[in-house]
Amino acid sequence: MAGEDTRKESARPGPEVPVSDRSLIDRCKRGDLGAFDQLFRRYTRQVYNYAFRMIPNYDDANDIAQEAFLRAYNSIKSFRGESNFSTWLFRIVYNVSLDEIKRRKNRSYLSLDEQLESDEEGLTRQVESQLPTPQEIIEKRERDRIIQEAIAVLPDYQKAMIVLYHMEGFSYEEIAEIVGLPIGTVKSRLNRARESLKEKLKSQRELFGF
Repeated sequence: MAGEDTRKESARPGPEVPVSDRSLIDRCKRGDLGAFDQLFRRYTRQVYNYAFRMIPNYDDANDIAQEAFLRAYNSIKSFRGESNFSTWLFRIVYNVSLDEIKRRKNRSYLSLDEQLESDEEGLTRQVESQLPTPQEIIEKRERDRIIQEAIAVLPDYQKAMIVLYHMEGFSYEEIAEIVGLPIGTVKSRLNRARESLKEKLKSQRELFGF
């Protein structure tokens, strides 16, 4: 009986190994719609969050995300693998976002009552306590709300720098590829964006410690 139990145990399937982006892309190029659906599900929240931070309106961000994935699907055969798929995809999202901003420049996108239910982390590189107190949770949510408001009114190119680096976690090199600028320009624009953001947050310095 013990041997039979051992055989049954060994026959159980192990944990599912995630399929790599590269493998899914190769399948997409051969016309596998299911493979692109997996890429869509893998990146949809990240793409939507970026679009929402660029244009804080649920419907517009959703439209941007859908258009970006449509462009990615139509262009997938041109992906050569010289960069990560996420970098290539976010270059598309970045361009779609800028196109949308240009088309709707005269409309207000400061519908800041809409908060991302799927993202309560704020700046992803902000150090957090492992066991925050209720008061710390309240203060953090208030900081996140104020930061989102301040980012929303930054110039578009500064907003993109802050979101790509601090919220999406891309490196200088990846951002340079996404926005099509030299690394030195990316660094200088990011520094200016930080200064602009800090200036807008000065009235709330007691929350941010400066």
